[in-house]
Amino acid sequence: MTLLEICCYGVDDAVTAEQNGADRIEFCAAPKEGGLTPSFGALKAIRQAVAIPVHPIVRPRGGDFCYRADEFASMLSDIEMLRELGFPGLVTGVLTEEGGVDVVRMREIMQAAQGMAVTFHRAFDMCANPLQVFDSLAELGIARILTSGQQPSAAKGLSLIRELNTRSGVPIIMAGAGVRPDNLETFLHAGIKEVHSSAGCWTASPMRYRNPGLSMSSDTSADEYARYGVDGDAVAVMKEMILHHRP
Repeated sequence: MTLLEICCYGVDDAVTAEQNGADRIEFCAAPKEGGLTPSFGALKAIRQAVAIPVHPIVRPRGGDFCYRADEFASMLSDIEMLRELGFPGLVTGVLTEEGGVDVVRMREIMQAAQGMAVTFHRAFDMCANPLQVFDSLAELGIARILTSGQQPSAAKGLSLIRELNTRSGVPIIMAGAGVRPDNLETFLHAGIKEVHSSAGCWTASPMRYRNPGLSMSSDTSADEYARYGVDGDAVAVMKEMILHHRP
């Protein structure tokens, strides 16, 4: 049966996802950055709040996946913290300047993880040669690859996702980016073993007072009074679709 992973940006969202049938949580901060490493306080809290597996992302900043030495050092420290907190897995990825997987640094990550399941995230979608990178990640012992098939959405990248899914069983191919109830059946019929969805929606901040002339963001068009959260109904619908799918 296909596994349903839900991307969550808060502890309450993780609880909602679990209650509505999620099998695993990817835990992140900063949705507008595409997911960054959560705070120590949030990591401690989620360990107490949910029983299903939680895999935090290890990503020190937004943007590309070619990191400075100090950024990579912080990633290794964060992985040590996750291991000490008892998380069963993590989500990360490092590329070279040429768009290949940084094998040297990923070996260091695998050593630091010491048995934790490591997901290589959508850095995979930014690499130059996905089939070559798949083979490199397989040799490293990566548990799974989260990918949209190098397209803006997994639905558009289904052809590459299918091709990768037919290769060896490890790494597992997990389809993600725009996976929702209205297209989930496509991935189920394709035999994709794991799917990843934010099942998200934006809601208005409860703040009544707002200062329209001031922004805390470098992006002045950003709505700082909107919050991103998990739609529990969407999670429940996807879980029901998975449970009732017949290959």
